[in-house]
Amino acid sequence: QVQLVESGGDLVQAGGSLRLSCTASGIAFSIIDMGWYRQAPGKQRELVARMSRGGSSNYAESVKGRFTISRDNARNGVYLQMNNLKPEDTGVYYCDAYNVFKGYAYWGQGTQVTVAS
Repeated sequence: QVQLVESGGDLVQAGGSLRLSCTASGIAFSIIDMGWYRQAPGKQRELVARMSRGGSSNYAESVKGRFTISRDNARNGVYLQMNNLKPEDTGVYYCDAYNVFKGYAYWGQGTQVTVAS
C-alpha cells in the first residue's frame, strides 16, 4: 500500500520560512516523480513544484526564487523549502508521487500552511 505522509505546515508571519517534508512508503522511489501542490479555500488545486526521478525541477511562476524543492532518494523523501512567504501562499499543501510507468498519482493527506499578513 502506497502511503505519503506530509509534515511541516504551520502558521507563520509574512516574510517567514517553512520547510515541508513528505515521506513515501510502499513504492520504489526510483519510479516516481514527486511534487507539491496547494489548494487555497475556494480555489482549485495548483502545482507548486515538481521534481523528476532524474532531478529536474519546475516551479509555479508565483513561487520561483522563493521556494526550493529537493528529494532524498535514500530516505524516500521530498522537501519544499519555502522562504519569504506571502499571505497568498496560504493553503493546504499536498505531496504527490507520480508513477511514471503506470501513469498514476498518489496523494498525501495534506498539511496546512497559513501565512498571516
